[in-house]
Amino acid sequence: MTKYPPNILNAKCPSRNLLELIADKWTMLVFSAITRGINRHNALLREIDGISQKMLSQTLKKLERNGFLERVVVSDKPLNVEYHFTELSVPLADLIKSMGVWVRENFEDVQSAQENYDAKQTA
Repeated sequence: MTKYPPNILNAKCPSRNLLELIADKWTMLVFSAITRGINRHNALLREIDGISQKMLSQTLKKLERNGFLERVVVSDKPLNVEYHFTELSVPLADLIKSMGVWVRENFEDVQSAQENYDAKQTA
């Protein structure tokens, strides 16, 4: 345990590692897919466009190691595994879901802001 309260602005604080994990693109996309009920490895691989099998496996292991996901063996022949949110991760999953809603609702405005900025830079 640390002696001081976590401070993500301090590069030496271990809480920065947690921030890096939850702010990671693949973490966000895995959470988003599981929130939608997609919780098997191969289904996640099909659903998350652009993720490799290796990156998905690494992300799932990190999330399990840090207490965000529980790996449940559904059947052993053939091996069938599901990933479920833990009690710790439910509030985070809700935040990530809200962020996805925000992105969908504001994507066009952000694109417009980018275009306006770029137009001013070339003028």
